[in-house]
Amino acid sequence: MSERPLEPTARIVDVVRAIEASRRRIAVVVDDDGRLLGTLTDGDVRRRLLAGGSLESDSASAMNSTPVTALVGSPDSLILDKLRAANVLALPLVDEAGRYMRCVHVSELQGGGEVPAGSAAGFACAVIMAGGEGRRLRPLTESIPKPMVEIGGLPLLERQVRRLADAGVRRIFLSISYLGHIIQAHFGDGSTFGVSVSYLEETSPMGTGGSLALLPERPAGPLLVMNGDILTTVDFGSLLHFHEEQGALVTVGAIEHRVEIPFGVLEAKGAYVSALQEKPSQRFLCNAGVYAVAPEALAYTCGTRLYNMTDLIRDCIADGRRIALFPFHEYWTDIGTPAELERARAVFAEAMISE
Repeated sequence: MSERPLEPTARIVDVVRAIEASRRRIAVVVDDDGRLLGTLTDGDVRRRLLAGGSLESDSASAMNSTPVTALVGSPDSLILDKLRAANVLALPLVDEAGRYMRCVHVSELQGGGEVPAGSAAGFACAVIMAGGEGRRLRPLTESIPKPMVEIGGLPLLERQVRRLADAGVRRIFLSISYLGHIIQAHFGDGSTFGVSVSYLEETSPMGTGGSLALLPERPAGPLLVMNGDILTTVDFGSLLHFHEEQGALVTVGAIEHRVEIPFGVLEAKGAYVSALQEKPSQRFLCNAGVYAVAPEALAYTCGTRLYNMTDLIRDCIADGRRIALFPFHEYWTDIGTPAELERARAVFAEAMISE
């Protein structure tokens, strides 16, 4: 049996671990008798987080309780038809009593052999914004560009490039400006890292979205855009799948930030107290600086004007275009200040995040 089943009381953090450990990128939930109760994919987890859930929520609150299934022993052609009709990549096989047997992935039925885990090869290219001066990190950034600061023995930008290469992204554009020659000397054409690296050179500041106008041609498919000063273990393949599933023009990666209010908060009607909340917290979803972008969105970035990704989002919303939100549950930080940089270095020193 594969994909070790979970109990309904398992936490979403346990679901995340199960999905990451599964070659088929799916988790299953069963009752005490082994009967299938539901399934969870990465998308199910992130939709629960969007709805206000947390990694401590139980799996039953996020699972699909009416998943597509097939009887064990069904012909491959029938299972493929079910997968295609439901637009899913994997489904559980059950016996006549509804007991879970195992999962099957579409690639296993199409002769693909090993199931690819978290592949982001569907991105036409990635663009990393690496032109910032990093003024808040001076004097460290007086001699090197901000994305080249070292974390755990490697420049941050190299960590990003290597993660993209591992995820299957083969074409990468680096948008450079301040001390850009140092970045070019380090990465060259990218062959050392198993990718093709090209450079978008800003002669004047163009913002995090403006330099997209420097791409030599419109990509044939979605592109991944990310800031060069962030460190994250987010699953790029899951971001791509979510972006395509939502049919969005732009999908914005988001991190959760909570503000704890250390006082009792009063609500009033006129001169009278109507309610009291003791030390409440407020939850915000904040821009993580990672985006999946449909090629059509590049029409907004034409020209040489200063244009940020936040401007792109606002313009798309104003035009009624669909902007999706992809919540991160993985590690994320930026290195905008010396304190943030030292915290990131400490995380690597303690081997708290995976390579």
